[in-house]
Amino acid sequence: MKKTLIAIGVLAAVAVPVTAGAKPTKTDRTNASKECRAERGMSVATREAFEARYDTFGKCVSTRSREEARERAVAHDNAAWQCKEERGTTDLSRQTFAERYGKNENDRNAFGKCVSEKAKAKKASMDAKDRKAIGTRKGAAKACAAERSAGSAAFRAKHGGRNAFGKCVSATARAKS
Repeated sequence: MKKTLIAIGVLAAVAVPVTAGAKPTKTDRTNASKECRAERGMSVATREAFEARYDTFGKCVSTRSREEARERAVAHDNAAWQCKEERGTTDLSRQTFAERYGKNENDRNAFGKCVSEKAKAKKASMDAKDRKAIGTRKGAAKACAAERSAGSAAFRAKHGGRNAFGKCVSATARAKS
């Protein structure tokens, strides 16, 4: 019994999810930089909210590039699972799958084409959610700036003194999404 528990513990420690070790690529960093530029925006309010959240542009890029790498890994893992399910186990289902996705003379690349297609679609969906969240956060920053300009003492009292603007933006963005 004790040896079984030790073996299970060792297997659990070794079985690290793929997404935990996903390293950002140059493309991940480029996409992260674009997202950070979009989130930083051009207005004083959005720039202040950006600085309250990240401190520097580099920290934003670092954080978002790790997120991009995780998203890419998750999209690929989910796509492989979906393609395996779609391919099926019968000869007819495998032949249909090969005809649909296979692009070379013997349709032997069907699984890879399927995974690529589904991973791109999933990643695009995740990127759209990121863009929506950025838009929500920018709108919250502008709303909080307007609220603060109406009365800064009341604003600080309502949102908690130190870093009241950042707290306001975070709470407002959470409420909108």
